[in-house]
Amino acid sequence: MQYVGIHTQQVQNNMKSLLLLILFPCIILGIVYAFLAFVNMQEVYDGYGGTSLAFDAMKTNEAFVMTLPWVVGIVGIWFMISYFSNASMVRQATGARPLERRENPRVYNIVENLTMTCGMPMPKINVIDDPQLNAFASGIDEKSYTVTVTTGICDRLDDDELAGVIGHELTHIRNRDTRLLIVSIIFVGIMSTALSLAVRMLWNTFIYGGGNRRSNRDGKQGGGVIAVILVAIALAAVGYFFTLLTRFAISRKREYMADAGGAELCGNPLALASALRKISGDPGLGGVDREDVAQLFIVKPVAFKSEFTNMMSRLFSTHPSTESRIRYLEQF
Repeated sequence: MQYVGIHTQQVQNNMKSLLLLILFPCIILGIVYAFLAFVNMQEVYDGYGGTSLAFDAMKTNEAFVMTLPWVVGIVGIWFMISYFSNASMVRQATGARPLERRENPRVYNIVENLTMTCGMPMPKINVIDDPQLNAFASGIDEKSYTVTVTTGICDRLDDDELAGVIGHELTHIRNRDTRLLIVSIIFVGIMSTALSLAVRMLWNTFIYGGGNRRSNRDGKQGGGVIAVILVAIALAAVGYFFTLLTRFAISRKREYMADAGGAELCGNPLALASALRKISGDPGLGGVDREDVAQLFIVKPVAFKSEFTNMMSRLFSTHPSTESRIRYLEQF
């Protein structure tokens, strides 16, 4: 694989972040416009006594102009809150806590040695009380950059293997991969929430609005509401699918680059390959039920591997297989 320097990788990730920031609002606005187009369709007589629905561009455009500030405002506020509270979001999802130096000076020494080697500031160090093995990096700037490890990975890897894993995560921070991943997590989360709300509205309509109708008119109105909600669900599902496609824009080469950087920092590619082999045998954080957060981990937890939704996620996964990563490291 062709080598890509640290500066080039940073520039590429910054461009991808900008692409996501531009593309995602376009997806949102496109879905909103399609929904308004359906809601504002008009009945047109066909001249033979029948009617059909036709697109009313004028009403749709008027409704879109009126709705636009609300959509932009809500999504913008949601994004800003999520973006700047990402550290607490990740901690809450994973159960991480700060690791004190006196609790595990070994981990602190490894992180300090590696950061001095590459000339980067010392990130925060968090730990998750989990006997399984995993690690990840997170954060959007020097104030929030964090390396998180499980107690299991600290106990079951030797110093060289642990240095390789931590070097991998530090490379993610240096390449600004973490910022890119946080952006994608927020975007996918917004569309996932919109889809969940639409499904909930349909369910509530069936439960609370499915009683006997007083008149045919009421029945038609109820059927119209269900039709609108079904369209909303379909459009939200399409939007969620396209946000997965935007996440796929985060190249799988990102993990190979982090592996290469980790191997270079620790000076022992085979140690990192050995660590990946051990982690893949027992990838931890089984308590994490958010697939979007799981994409941060160095190896995806087993809990997600049997779900149908994860089959689609693997299709658009930002992680290559662990076996291919190990083969790549063994070629150094």
